[in-house]
Amino acid sequence: MNPSTNPVALVTGAARRVGAAITRHLHAHGFEVVIHHRASPTEAAALAAQLDSRRAASALVVQADLGDIAALQGIVDATIARFGHLDALVNNASAFHPTPIGRATGDDWAALFDSNAKGPFFLAQAAAPHLRSAGGAIVNLVDVYGDRPLREHTIYSMAKAANAMLVKSLAVELGPEVRVNGVSPGAILWPEAGKSETAKAAMLAKTALKRVGSPDDIAEAVRWLLQDARYTTGQILAVDGGRLLNL
Repeated sequence: MNPSTNPVALVTGAARRVGAAITRHLHAHGFEVVIHHRASPTEAAALAAQLDSRRAASALVVQADLGDIAALQGIVDATIARFGHLDALVNNASAFHPTPIGRATGDDWAALFDSNAKGPFFLAQAAAPHLRSAGGAIVNLVDVYGDRPLREHTIYSMAKAANAMLVKSLAVELGPEVRVNGVSPGAILWPEAGKSETAKAAMLAKTALKRVGSPDDIAEAVRWLLQDARYTTGQILAVDGGRLLNL
């Protein structure tokens, strides 16, 4: 092990979409990064190679199903073995799909709760001793639907409600050494399936800024909460272009 003098961030679901943007942004601000993925090895390896080309040996790829508690401890152990410490945890990974009443299954429940509630809790628990030693921070990616339910997405909404409570409860449990906050994105990247053009337009019409945001908007909010918000904990920051104003 060659301990790094730079801060170290573990980002779940880091290989693609918003997770990759967060990872790149933190790396650009001096973090060594641990790129977690469940089933995106090609994208994760490509991102690590890109970041290592900018700063040698600054990225580590780890794979795990967030429902596997033992594997989550393994992610933390691999991080410490590689970098010597852990300063930040970003619980970004999230499954999202509809579960209409009458058609929801146990597999739906497991997939949505594993990524949005079970995984973030047990990963935070595994990381907590190292975050305490570092005076570190956790940021969860939350969702307005954890507070205001989305039709035909009851299980997802329940899981995100648990995620939001996790932010607040961990802030109490891990303070004063560790700060814990959340970011609740608005229209940043549309889901890869299941969102019609009409539904997209309707969402933007209810957004004060009348436009889609950028993954970099979320990435900077995460960075700010990790690095600069030194007297902020237990809070959920809406980065949504004013969408909450009209819900």
